Amino acid sequence: MRRGAGPLFRLGAVLALVVCVDVSGRAAPQWFGSRRPRVTEASIRGHMEMLAGDAMNGRASGTRDEWLAAVYIGSQLRGWGLTPLGDDGGFVQTVEIPQEGGNDRRPVRTWNAIGKIEGRHPTRRREVILLSAHLDHLGARGNADDRIYNGADDDASGSTAVLEFARVLASGSAPERTVIFVWFGSEEVGGFGAAHFLEHPPVPLPSIVANLEFEMIGRPDPLVPPRTAWLAGYERTTLGPALAAHGARLVADPHPEQKFFQRSDNIALARRGVVAQGLSSYGLHPQYHTPQDDLAHIDFVHMTAIIQSLVAPIEWLANSSFVPAWRPGGRPNPSR
Repeated sequence: MRRGAGPLFRLGAVLALVVCVDVSGRAAPQWFGSRRPRVTEASIRGHMEMLAGDAMNGRASGTRDEWLAAVYIGSQLRGWGLTPLGDDGGFVQTVEIPQEGGNDRRPVRTWNAIGKIEGRHPTRRREVILLSAHLDHLGARGNADDRIYNGADDDASGSTAVLEFARVLASGSAPERTVIFVWFGSEEVGGFGAAHFLEHPPVPLPSIVANLEFEMIGRPDPLVPPRTAWLAGYERTTLGPALAAHGARLVADPHPEQKFFQRSDNIALARRGVVAQGLSSYGLHPQYHTPQDDLAHIDFVHMTAIIQSLVAPIEWLANSSFVPAWRPGGRPNPSR
């Protein structure tokens, strides 16, 4: 404190941040002057440098490196005061993967990271907004000088987005609805983390109002306006238009021929009836699934703008009574 600060200065400092306890019992600072702390490029870079740096060795599905990514995510959630939903009072969930014969090359286990902010509304707290990404990638392969598949865009970028939403939403009073944050393991080799979530859900699946899966938002797509993301299956539900109406820089998927709606973990939930869609800005760049998907190719200005534009719409969704619905013919066949 500067020398000479008197009682009025100290009183002002105290009043700048008032700490309360919401109905979940979680201490929650009430922020004045802005609704919540902003998403920052520095925070995004910090998560990306950890998750997509060479030290993580590509986060291969079912490896110690994937587990370390889950542990890192869990440590962040712990610091922000979220409620753990993993094993033994922690944020990391170990998933044993059944083997199907002597030639089965699937991992023997994988790891999810999972936590929640309990809603404060007496009835709507039973409704859940699910924000998700996958934390694994392809590891290190071959004998080239650059053999680490860092997976900066795929999907350290999506994992970072969900971390930022957790940080910002945990900074103030809890929303009316419960928000669950999950990072799925082993998406790249069969979606085993998401399958475990569906078989052992932390809440009844019908209580999940919506799922947004963040997949590859680290670079702009030249087919959409600058600093804009797209929603896979935009036309299938009422979710995308509602988010866009509340400020999300979000448009329809410009690559319908790629069938992205079916190509990430959201599809497993959608087949069970949950309005679950992938949010991305992947523009079919040539670094996909190569060692060149690294930090040098990430557009941090774009990524920061995308995440920041979604904070208020997600906060609205978590505090509203709006329930997104499938449009006629939009819900996928459970068997496909």
